[in-house]
Amino acid sequence: SSAGISVCQRKYILDLLTDTGLLGCKPSSIPMDPSVKLSIEDGELLPSAEMYRRLVGKLLYLTFTRPDITFAVHKLCQFTSSPRAPHLQAAYKVLHYLKGTVGLGLFYSASSDLKLSAFADADWGSCPDTRSSVSGLCVFVGSSLITWKSNKQDTVSSSSAESECRAMSEACLLYTSDAAD
Repeated sequence: SSAGISVCQRKYILDLLTDTGLLGCKPSSIPMDPSVKLSIEDGELLPSAEMYRRLVGKLLYLTFTRPDITFAVHKLCQFTSSPRAPHLQAAYKVLHYLKGTVGLGLFYSASSDLKLSAFADADWGSCPDTRSSVSGLCVFVGSSLITWKSNKQDTVSSSSAESECRAMSEACLLYTSDAAD
């Protein structure tokens, strides 16, 4: 429209919910329960890893227009080699969240200013298997989100301040490379 460009994958989400049998599920307000710590060894192995991998792959595709699920999907991707029951439950939790937020997506305003800003955060030692921190960052031009990322930090930090500094450093590197482009 004249206000800007809206990018939404509503039909894809509805098809995904239909394919998994969760179209009628109860919506969730969050994509992942913060009190659940997923681990490589917890829970029963799934009889077929293929179904889990296919579901996570479809969720990964959604992260192109849904930065709100990036962290959760990043977490689920870590378990594709040997998925377990808690991992599948966490994937279903993301689907429950998508059920309640079907129409969300990205909006690129036509009247946005050209101010570049970046935000970063870290979750110190959140991976129970490696004790690595997880960084999250996003870059905006005006009010339009142009880049986002969630990943494990390469180095294990000895404090939350150190992990936050690493996240800010990563955001600055991304921020300067986006500004150069």
